[in-house]
Amino acid sequence: MKLTRRDFVLAGVAGAALGGAGVARLLEHDDPPPPRPACPPRPEPSVRPAPNRRLEAADTGVVLRHGDGPGGCDAVGARDVVAWRYEDRWYMHYDGGRATGWPLCLATSDDGRVWTKHGPVLELGPPGSPDAGSASYGIPVPTPQGWHLFYLGAGSNTGPPEGVPAAPYVTLKAHGPGPMGPWEKQPGVIPFAPQPGTYYAYGASPGAVISVGDEYSQFFAAAAGDPLQRTVGRARTRDLDGPWTVDPQPVLPIGEQVENSALYFEQDNDTWFLFTNHVAAAEVEYTDAIWVYWTKDLEHWDPQNKAVVLDNHNCCWSQRVIGLPSIVPVEDRIALFYDGLQGASTSHVGRDVGLAWLPRPLAPPRE
Repeated sequence: MKLTRRDFVLAGVAGAALGGAGVARLLEHDDPPPPRPACPPRPEPSVRPAPNRRLEAADTGVVLRHGDGPGGCDAVGARDVVAWRYEDRWYMHYDGGRATGWPLCLATSDDGRVWTKHGPVLELGPPGSPDAGSASYGIPVPTPQGWHLFYLGAGSNTGPPEGVPAAPYVTLKAHGPGPMGPWEKQPGVIPFAPQPGTYYAYGASPGAVISVGDEYSQFFAAAAGDPLQRTVGRARTRDLDGPWTVDPQPVLPIGEQVENSALYFEQDNDTWFLFTNHVAAAEVEYTDAIWVYWTKDLEHWDPQNKAVVLDNHNCCWSQRVIGLPSIVPVEDRIALFYDGLQGASTSHVGRDVGLAWLPRPLAPPRE
């Protein structure tokens, strides 16, 4: 079934973050800075091939640094960003790196560049709970009846000093009255979880949410196998407080080695764009780039239709790590938030949040 802009209502990651309703507007006197010069050439350390096309984003550097969050909530890092706009204000959920485990933190902004940190909005669950090790990566979904929050739960973490969430990951649920919460966990609601023998046997963590007619779809991060294979799956529901049905086949073939998602619909050419995070392999596995896939039919994605958006060739401050994408359309541009790490390390900690830009209307690159 081919869908156009008229057939769907935007949800999750806020309407603006998925393109369409509520497109963000920058202050008129505060245009984005010009793109930085091209980065110096660097050898590509990954043994995995990249797409042969590029849809270049113009990077502007770090906009939120870790280390000064309330109560030490991001003492060892800030990463895994979800950004959106609501009533002329910018909001950002990010994972605060903390030695005892990563909580979901909130920051707000008037312009998308200067951010005020508000500290954790979700804390870790009690021992034995599915979010005892991490309650992070929170994707908000506004509805007329209230706000829903889908977040990543991990039962354990690596412990001090890094507290990195340990897989398997599960998608959990909370609800609240508005974009700042307060969020109340719903332990009786588990939208979907890893299932043995499936493409999400080792991980099923949240992703972009849209509504099509009376049905919601969530494009979630899936992982299975040994060695681990990663892709994006799709789950569907008619009740955000109920169970979800996971499609038997993933959106993209298992083994694309991508995880997480942000969706954008370009009305000018009736094209969907799925931004995702590529996982590279060198001496260790690490997130090395933001890729984008595109289609005119939301039900069918050709894995050949993909391009590199951001990597160490157009992001100079982070030489190897380019983490999870989040997008906010802003008039004739798209703000692309991501996490990176100064220098050439591939560590999970020490990360900061960067900002890059793409032009609108967005079009697939030529071969």
